[in-house]
Amino acid sequence: MSCGAWITVALCGLGSYLLGAVPFALLLGRLNGIDVRKIGSGNVGAMNLGRVLGRKWFFAVFGLDMVKGLVPSLVAGWVISTEGSAVTRDLCRLVVGVLAVVGHNYPIYIGFKGGKGVSTSLGVALGVYPEFTLPGLICFFVWAGGLGLTRMSSVGSMAGAVAFPILFVAWSRWRGELLADRWPFLAFSMGIAVMVLWRHRANIARIAAGMETRVG
Repeated sequence: MSCGAWITVALCGLGSYLLGAVPFALLLGRLNGIDVRKIGSGNVGAMNLGRVLGRKWFFAVFGLDMVKGLVPSLVAGWVISTEGSAVTRDLCRLVVGVLAVVGHNYPIYIGFKGGKGVSTSLGVALGVYPEFTLPGLICFFVWAGGLGLTRMSSVGSMAGAVAFPILFVAWSRWRGELLADRWPFLAFSMGIAVMVLWRHRANIARIAAGMETRVG
């Protein structure tokens, strides 16, 4: 890729981080007179806000957080659509998208204490690899199933994250794609699974101790 293209990718990455850092759960909570950091788990995420304000607010924040990952990935793909190889373009879009996830998890606007990155990661996946829409929906249902069975959002999130790379491999093989041609996305899916598990390490400890917060 040209020097100008790399500069463009870097600027997209900066914009992606700043967009990802917008704490929609906190902003929508304040519109309703609450600070999401002082309720429930204290997490700046969709589920924590939904616990107090209801299902529609969960879906509102989930959708907005997903868009934070989707838009930068699409923009990065558009601005470098004629640059480098397909693998290089995938890698650049993923790096830009991952910076949105980093922004969501460590937002500069509120002291680098953000959410867990699940919905934003899903947005990145759909922006970089739109063919993953169906497996992405399956990940969502895995999350919903884990939540429904245990009434623990953390269990659902971790189950969906672990299912992510497994479904990607299965989907790619079913489509007849070579994983070697999609290695950036495979690395991304595995990295997201590890990141989500790491971000939930306190939840894992509470689950083991029988003290995890349950929805409802």
